Amino acid sequence: MPNYRIIVDLSDRMLYLLDNNIVIKGYPVGIGKMLTQTPVGSYTIINKAPNPGGPFGAYWMGLSRPHYGIHGTNDPSSIGHEVSHGCIRMHNEDVVQLAGIVPIGTSVTIRY
Repeated sequence: MPNYRIIVDLSDRMLYLLDNNIVIKGYPVGIGKMLTQTPVGSYTIINKAPNPGGPFGAYWMGLSRPHYGIHGTNDPSSIGHEVSHGCIRMHNEDVVQLAGIVPIGTSVTIRY
């Protein structure tokens, strides 16, 4: 049985999917800007929603920290930059793939 967890590395602007502590996938992400930084810490995916609309792209995965999540974007050029209000932005095809792999309850560690 897979043992998935996610690490978001703010310093290299990458999201890593791990299974039993082995990185199996890496995705480029957009992160929070200087005034609205992505919060470091340990969280859990508490909900998932396809096609949330607006700037959230093709998928939303909410974190246990209210108002923060991992989501797609309607502005793919923002990936790799400090642009969001604290959420983790992914390319739409990447977030759909990730959401299809990880269940609700997956741990998410955000770190420098």
